[in-house]
This record gives sequence, structure tokens and C-alpha cells, in this order.
Amino acid sequence: MADGWKRIVAGLLAAALLFFGTRNANAQEDLGLYARSAVLMDGESGRVLYEKEAQTELPMASTTKIMTCILALEEAAPDTVCTVSENAASQPKVKLGMVQGDSFYLRDLLCSLMLESHNDSAVCIAETIGGSVEGFAAKMNEKAGEIGCTQTHYVTPNGLDAQNEGGEHHTTARELALVMRYCLTQSPKAGEFLEITRTPSCTFTNIAGSRSYGCTNHNALLQILDGALSGKTGFTAKAGYCYVGAVKRDGKLLIVALLACGWPSHKGYKWVDTKKLVNYGLENYELRELAAPKLGTTWLPVKDGQQESAAIEVGAEAERESSDRDNGIGEDGGSGAALSGESGNGSRRILMRPEEQIEICVELADSLTAPVEKGYRVGTVQCKVDGNTYALYPVIATEKVPRRDYPYCFRTVVELAKL
Repeated sequence: MADGWKRIVAGLLAAALLFFGTRNANAQEDLGLYARSAVLMDGESGRVLYEKEAQTELPMASTTKIMTCILALEEAAPDTVCTVSENAASQPKVKLGMVQGDSFYLRDLLCSLMLESHNDSAVCIAETIGGSVEGFAAKMNEKAGEIGCTQTHYVTPNGLDAQNEGGEHHTTARELALVMRYCLTQSPKAGEFLEITRTPSCTFTNIAGSRSYGCTNHNALLQILDGALSGKTGFTAKAGYCYVGAVKRDGKLLIVALLACGWPSHKGYKWVDTKKLVNYGLENYELRELAAPKLGTTWLPVKDGQQESAAIEVGAEAERESSDRDNGIGEDGGSGAALSGESGNGSRRILMRPEEQIEICVELADSLTAPVEKGYRVGTVQCKVDGNTYALYPVIATEKVPRRDYPYCFRTVVELAKL
């Protein structure tokens, strides 16, 4: 019966979703990118759509600051007072120019951090939240691990080249894109992150009101590409020009990560590469829904049960590694729907080429042992692309089957004796 159920699930789901053909995921055209390492990621599913040395470990410069920003948002209130230390005030340019002993509200330093990429603001934030740069870096690395980054190591909150006993400050293009995806779609503070990184400019003062500051957003993508949502530039002599950003257009959330994308005087290379990757995603991929299969009820054998089988069906809700958040950003960057991978009715969305096929994998118990509770999970239906699972639906029991115990057997004998 189990084998039959697997054939039914695989056959009907494949027919219902109308996927056909196959494609080698590694077969991609050469886009002639300037960047040494690059990734184009589907921001909803996390699927890598294009890659070039995507897992090569490289310095990331100020793209580091997206992690600094999201961690600060998650761990402290906007009106947290940040007092400037000698260490923060002595950071190299680019810097706000804060003075030791001065104080600022966190919300203002986050604008300084993300719009102008000020190194002293990054250190002041880190010392306030982590107690020290080292303490904050430990929090950064812990968060990176939670996101799924295994090739990223943070040493500083501002991305300046550095190393410690754990190694050099580095990441990969794939993991940089993963961090941006977390900032935009998974963090409980995604909305706040997006609001800061989309702000064209801001002005503020220190808490005492004795000094005024102005910041302008240096993410040129917000002006030169329709649907641009967020991004962060970076540069050091070792890292070269780096960039991570996101665009939402035609319902597609695309994340671009670039490392080692030229050195002076090639500051514009990152914008050329970003446009190429975004256009590649828009032209070659379409949104597909990984909805729960619409199948009728079937049964699994039950050992020692008061009935011989239990009714089972595919659950309506897909399981997720983390909750999708509604951050108020909808189609093409406007307000309204969420930037999540949920399209309603218990479905997930993923970007695929028209000719690609989804693989359906069913894992189901051969039989159950009583007692069986209603809602008990008896298996899963997985929707895979390139061997990776992007939607997983539970198969559940839809009725309770009590155990065949002594009282039940006694009642059964009595009833039979009456016949």
C-alpha cells in the first residue's frame, strides 16, 4: 500500500503542476562579469540562479555592515544611547567624525552606517551592543551560523581588513547573498532594515544637540535600476569593490552579491555586473508555485489498532526553515504584500527556467502502530530542484486510531456473543 501511495503522489503531483523537461543546473552562459566571485539568488527560495566562484572565500569590505545593521536592530531599541569611545573615534575614513565621550541614538548611527558607510559609527554600535568589538564580532559569527553560513568569519563590524585567531575577515558571494536574504525576508526587523537602507538622506545631531550631521545614500542602484530595494557597497585595497543588493520586479525578488569587482579606477564595474545579473534573472526565470498536492484520502495499515488502517492525507501547509515575514514591501518595491516566499493557500514560490522539472520525493511509513493520534505525521512530500528541497509538506493521519487493548477486546467478544 505504501508503494502504491508513493506512486499516486508522485504521478498526480507531477501531472497537476505540469512540469516537464530536464536541465543541468550547472549549465549557464558566461555573462562576462568583472567580479571574481558573484551570485544571483532567488530571494524567496534561496536558490542560486547564477554563480561564478560562488564559494571562494574573499574579503567583503563594507558589505559587512548589513550584518552589523540587522544585528543591532534585533538586539537593541532605536533610542539606545551609544557613547563614543577612543577606539571608535580613532577609526580611519570613511567616518562620521564623532568625538570621544559624545553620545548618539542608535537609530541615527544606523543611518550613518548604511548610507555613508562610516567606520566609526560601526565601532560605536558594536561596542554598545557587544561590549567590545570582539564581543560584537562573536555575535555576528553566531548569527551567521544561524542563517546557514559556514564559510563566513567576522572580525570587525565595519569590514576593514583584519584577522584574529579564527582567521581573516571573509565571506563568499553565496553567503553574502544569504545574509542579505535574511535581512530582507526572514529577520523580525526586516521592515526596519529596508526602511533604513532605502532612505535617500538623513540629518541628525548628537544627543546634546551641539553637533549636526548629514548623510546621503551611496547605493546608486536605487536610482539607476527599476525595482531596486536595498544594497550596500564596499571597498578596501585588499577586497576591491564589493556589492550586495536586491531588486524586486515582475514579482521576482533577485539578490546580487559581488566580491572583488575591480579596483580603482573601475568603481562602476559593480553596477555593470549587477545589471547583467538582474537582467539574466528577469529574462530566464519565471515564478512557479510549489503548492500542496490536491489528493484524496488514502490509508495506511495500523498494527494493534481498533481498526486495520488509518486515513492519511497531505497537509496543506509547507514546513519552513524559518518564518517568512511581512515587511510591507510588495510588487516592484511598492507597499502592500510581503517579500516572503508564500503565495497563499499553503504554497511556496521558486524561480525556475520554463523547461525545468521539479522532482517529487515521497517518504512514507510502511505501516503505523496504534495508538495513532489525529494529525500525527506519517511521512513527507518533498519538492526538489537540483537535488535541493524547496517545499516540504507533511503527510498526516486524519483520524484517531486507539490501541486494541484488553477492554476493547472484551467489548468486542461481548458484542459478538450477542449476534
